[in-house]
Amino acid sequence: MEETSHTVPAGARRERIDKVLAAAFPEHSRVAFQRALAAGLVKIDGRVAAQSDEVRGGQTVEFSLPEVKPAELKPVSIPLDVVYEDKHLIVVNKSAGMVVHPGVGTGEDTLVHALLARCSDLSGIGGVERPGIVHRIDKETTGLLVVAKTDAAHRALSDQFAERTLTKEYVALISGVPQALSGTIDRGIARHPVHRHRMTTGEGGKPARTDWTLLEKFGERAALVRCRIFTGRTHQIRVHLKSIGHPLLGDKVYGWRASPSMPTPPRVMLHAEHLVLAHPVTGKTLDLRAALPRDFDELMRALRKL
Repeated sequence: MEETSHTVPAGARRERIDKVLAAAFPEHSRVAFQRALAAGLVKIDGRVAAQSDEVRGGQTVEFSLPEVKPAELKPVSIPLDVVYEDKHLIVVNKSAGMVVHPGVGTGEDTLVHALLARCSDLSGIGGVERPGIVHRIDKETTGLLVVAKTDAAHRALSDQFAERTLTKEYVALISGVPQALSGTIDRGIARHPVHRHRMTTGEGGKPARTDWTLLEKFGERAALVRCRIFTGRTHQIRVHLKSIGHPLLGDKVYGWRASPSMPTPPRVMLHAEHLVLAHPVTGKTLDLRAALPRDFDELMRALRKL
């Protein structure tokens, strides 16, 4: 694409450059501008812009967009548990063990491979390797995940996640029992300085907030909690609950340890149960739920027998 110039209107409030460009050029998604920023194809007053830069009224922005190549991923017919679907988006209840999108070491069994087989028009929406993907949940986490079918839907959904206007609730089985019935964890999250595959709380991290409510106690050894997250940091619930002394059952990365007196969890016991969002085209409220998976129910039954 040829370079395009845009002057931010005088008096416009200071905002992130990707958001400003997406509003000024609605035919392109915010993700497309983020890719351009990452590739060094955006300038502010002649200076190459960083992804986190903000612009104000009167500044001139020049940009070109990297060419979007058709996805070369092979569609693979994999059963999906579809909670909601129309011509604009699809919401699936992801199974445990399924990776959301391809990466180093993954096979042809990711959610993206399955989506390409079900939805023929996803190529290029949100990136070559992540067509339609608006957000992600960890491999072992089950539950609701939203996928856009059109660029307009992707843009609108991405804005809802970025601006935190939707409701995201998870249920988790945790080690030990909190003394309170509910609480708020408001601690920044950053990548661990030594163990780069882990995250940690502490100074310098990105703001993160998790509200939790106790749902059920299993003696004094474990509990079921509901968590509402107001940010979407990597491993947020796992890191936050670890920080208050209650790592998720099965989460060896964040401090869970097996006990001969306790049933062994099959995975990290976290489930994205509830999602409320505005439909990206109609604006209608979508209030979606995913029932607890079988392994969750089975582990809870075993815990009740202790």
